[in-house]
Amino acid sequence: MIKNNDISFKYKMLKNNILQSFLKLKPLHQVHNPVMFSVYVGSILITGLLIQVMLGQGEMPLNFIFNITCWLWFTVLFANFSEAIAEARGKAQAESLRKARREIQAKKLSSPTTRASFALTKSADLRAGHYVLVEEGDYIPCDGEVIEGIASVNESAITGESAPVIRESGGDRSSVTGGTRVTSDWLVIKITANPGETFLDHMINLVEGAKRQKTPNEIALNILLAKLTIIFLVVCVTLLPYSIFSVETMNNGKVVSITTLISLFVCLAPTTIGALVSAIGIAGMDRMIQRNVVALSGRAIEAAGDVNVLLLDKTGTITLGNRQASEFIPVEGVTLETLADVAQLASLADETAEGRSIVILAKEKYAIRSRNIQELQATFIPFSAQTRMSGVNLQGREIRKGATEAIATFIKERGGHFPPTVQELVNTISRQGATPLMVAEGPRILGIVKLKDIVKGGIRERFTELRRMGIKTIMVTGDNPLTAAAIAAEAGVDDFLAEATPEDKLNLIRSLQKEGRLVAMAGDGTNDAPALAQADVAVAMNTGTPIAKEAGNMVDLDSNPTKLIEIVEIGKQLLMTRGTITTFSIANDVAKYFAILPAAFASTYPALNNLNIMQLKSTQSAILSAVIFNALIIIFLIPLALRGVRYARVSASHLLKTNILIYGVGGLIAPFIGIKLIDLILQGLSVI
Repeated sequence: MIKNNDISFKYKMLKNNILQSFLKLKPLHQVHNPVMFSVYVGSILITGLLIQVMLGQGEMPLNFIFNITCWLWFTVLFANFSEAIAEARGKAQAESLRKARREIQAKKLSSPTTRASFALTKSADLRAGHYVLVEEGDYIPCDGEVIEGIASVNESAITGESAPVIRESGGDRSSVTGGTRVTSDWLVIKITANPGETFLDHMINLVEGAKRQKTPNEIALNILLAKLTIIFLVVCVTLLPYSIFSVETMNNGKVVSITTLISLFVCLAPTTIGALVSAIGIAGMDRMIQRNVVALSGRAIEAAGDVNVLLLDKTGTITLGNRQASEFIPVEGVTLETLADVAQLASLADETAEGRSIVILAKEKYAIRSRNIQELQATFIPFSAQTRMSGVNLQGREIRKGATEAIATFIKERGGHFPPTVQELVNTISRQGATPLMVAEGPRILGIVKLKDIVKGGIRERFTELRRMGIKTIMVTGDNPLTAAAIAAEAGVDDFLAEATPEDKLNLIRSLQKEGRLVAMAGDGTNDAPALAQADVAVAMNTGTPIAKEAGNMVDLDSNPTKLIEIVEIGKQLLMTRGTITTFSIANDVAKYFAILPAAFASTYPALNNLNIMQLKSTQSAILSAVIFNALIIIFLIPLALRGVRYARVSASHLLKTNILIYGVGGLIAPFIGIKLIDLILQGLSVI
């Protein structure tokens, strides 16, 4: 049962779309579409002829010119209406996004270290570089980056997902979006956007289509349509002097009227695809939004339709992003409890997800309770990219945990050695897809903490689907080759690049592009930004860093790397829809020749009446029927332009064959049926 408020909403949208159809009649708007602009000019000329007839000096009967004038203007309005409907769907979603934007009382800090003292400030007064405190139950006032704290954040207002996500300082999960709500703990945030420049503002502008630029294929199609329009215009203009010459030479027949020539031009020009091309592009971006993907350009959507290689960052994209300690593996002569105790000591001050997981594993599996850091009087050694290890010094003990090579260097510097059996154990763990974290005390290896990357659920099936679509998947990771190979096998990707630096990712994309491949990249980290900027289709995860989102030309609000399946389908659907309607439009024009050409020149060449194969009532009825059909077919094709052709995984040759057989043949047959039916209706109503 349809609710009254639903009916009211739909009526309001319809009313607004009709209003927009008239507002789009401005010459500055019409001139952007060459085909419809020519129809627009023709409508103005016909209107002038109508006024001339009303003053008693017309070339054709008033009733005929009046009907032609009305239907030519309807043709322009129907084209505007199709564009208005496509834009309205985006504007409705933009309105829902605006509701997520609210005026928020922010707790502004004078400095990031003075959390106890803050001043209440309106979110609109915040600027990039300001610091704010957001506590449990507070809304995040503006886009920013977490510089201190860890909290659960409800991002349903942006992503539509009700499950909260973790946001914390450092790493690739420090980016937060204005309008989302902290559901636990607290965060200190550095504001990164000024008012009007937030991610939400950017989304609203994109959804409304205000900044939608024509894509290369759309520009190419418009150029083709413009050339065809010019050709038909030249043909129709030269027909008038030819008709005059023929009548004067033969002293028989009548000169073809300007009204008839304008009608002929409008019917023969590719008005069908010209009227719908803009709506098809807008609808493609709208379908992206419905999949919770913000496309920053229409070009990216079209490119997605031709993608054949997909690069995915492992951490946070294929895997959940937080490696968890899953097992303690001691070397010979060391007990499990000893290894767990030492590993926990080295991790007490480690705020990373890996460090916390080691403390929890030791507590849960071996009942080793975490100790008070102050009571230990220990000196904690933080992790650094240079040393690739962290640890603790206490009571003459040096405890370290870190990468295999770093720990091997550490113990050798203290007179120890790295046993071959430990290296074999490291290789075994790597082959299993886990990461070995070495633990040592002084010159002695105590054992290994096995860190497991958790592959996202269902991702293997999604990669199988991509393979069926002809898309090769490549995982890029900084892990060693053994670990990378194991994760690649578990996830089901086609290939992988191990120990990858940002430069390696960039060079890989460039080499693939040199081979003629169209490359898509999905990533979420700052180190992914160069590759995202180089890729043809760059899908940045919403959970990623601001730099990654700026480098991408799409942002996935659900942060699901396999969303590329839907993105590719929408891209292919957009290209298929444009090709389908173009095929139908050209076939349509060919069929209309047989209806309007004999009728248009029957007055000059009476013998042409023999070509009236549809047995149309009269010359005026034939011309008016063709003009009416030309306008109405736009309305009938609007749902197809907005919904898109159903995507099917078929070859290009099969798709071309289907287009010709269904939409090509259909485009040839439809005018014969439609024009004849309209002619019968005009006869029944005695319009002509």
